[in-house]
Amino acid sequence: MAAATLALLGGPKAVTLPAGDLFTWPIITAEDEAAVLEVLRRGAMSGTDVTAEFEKEFGAWHQMPYCVGVSSGTAALQSAMWACGVRRGDEVIGPSLTYWASVLPAYSLGAAVVFAEVEPHSLCLDPRDLEHRITPRTKAIVVVHYCGYPADMDPIMAIARKHGVKVIEDVSHAHGGLYQSRLVGTLGDVSAMSCMSGKSFAIGEAGMILTRDLGIAERCQAWGLYERTTSLTDPELAHFAGLPWGGYKYRMHQLSAAVGRVQLRHYAERMERIQAAMNRFWDLLDGVPGVHAHRPAADSGGTMGGWYAAHGLYAPEELGGLSVAKFCEAVRAEGAPTYPGANRLLHSFPLFHEADIYGDGQPTAIATADRDLRQPLGSLPVSEALPTRCYGIPWFKWDRPAEVAEYALAFRKAAEHADRLLAEYGDEARHVDTAVVGSAGLFARR
Repeated sequence: MAAATLALLGGPKAVTLPAGDLFTWPIITAEDEAAVLEVLRRGAMSGTDVTAEFEKEFGAWHQMPYCVGVSSGTAALQSAMWACGVRRGDEVIGPSLTYWASVLPAYSLGAAVVFAEVEPHSLCLDPRDLEHRITPRTKAIVVVHYCGYPADMDPIMAIARKHGVKVIEDVSHAHGGLYQSRLVGTLGDVSAMSCMSGKSFAIGEAGMILTRDLGIAERCQAWGLYERTTSLTDPELAHFAGLPWGGYKYRMHQLSAAVGRVQLRHYAERMERIQAAMNRFWDLLDGVPGVHAHRPAADSGGTMGGWYAAHGLYAPEELGGLSVAKFCEAVRAEGAPTYPGANRLLHSFPLFHEADIYGDGQPTAIATADRDLRQPLGSLPVSEALPTRCYGIPWFKWDRPAEVAEYALAFRKAAEHADRLLAEYGDEARHVDTAVVGSAGLFARR
């Protein structure tokens, strides 16, 4: 039997309990404040001693020998690209469904961007759409663990090794996540991640780089950390000591490093609570038509880490063609936060087609390429279908069963009353499938 009448149609709201600190993040305590005050009071904001300790601890958590802290996730990604040998005329492959920093720094290095498809069930780079995009100019593949879901790294690494291409993991959404029981960020040649205040590992404004390759680590330091160039062991890098190769100043602010050290001490416990609550939410919705969990299978050895930017997968064909926009409107009326879609696809932005960023007299996207690499709408049909087939869900920070159950009920009510919404709103509520390919079974695990 369907739940009570939808709030959007005059019924009672599903969510009645006050949220309190259910969604408050990051959790800042007197311990964080004391760490920041210690740095402030001795005037060490622009020093490196606290950052060096933070790097050791962050690296130890991942069991990685080299960890480099920088000013932002964007700085980490650009540094990683350069350290992997990305230069003028090269190509970098990545997903279009991601934040711009995953691939856009390639332009600053004179490289071109090639977009590959993502898997509908994971929203991460699809290994099966990767190999045919590799050319002799391909230097790096950027793999994004999107919204916390661990990308399918083993086949990606196999393809990269076959072609001599470096793999950069973008872990900005997935701190602490597992792929087949292994920490993401430890699987590629180098990983880069944002630790800004909105992320699941939130320390202010900062970025982290992890690698097992000393050469990559030293190049990341040489690129934007001029203070460290005097201690580099690579003779080529040491010869130019004293100045950053990139002309960038990417030093991490030590207030962020101080917060990071404290947050790291408590992150495992807090992440466990988040995972318990988020899995509880999806377990309560198991079997509800139209709404599907965006999480690895329970027996896969995969986890969602801190579950940043949590999403669900939407199948309108299971709900009579109800659009995700109207579905989300009904959920919000029940008192639960949600929104349709995810990141706007990068290949839909004019900048990736028209902008002459560096005055080359032609669009930067093709200025150094040997062919026109621009990918118009229609070129990535699976990715282009996804904005109408996913939606945001509440990001719980505490596992409180009664509260979680109310939010799950909000989504259940909207799904179980899809026919009422269609009857009430007609064409306004109907799904328009933007996929260029058929959508049947779009979210099937393959």
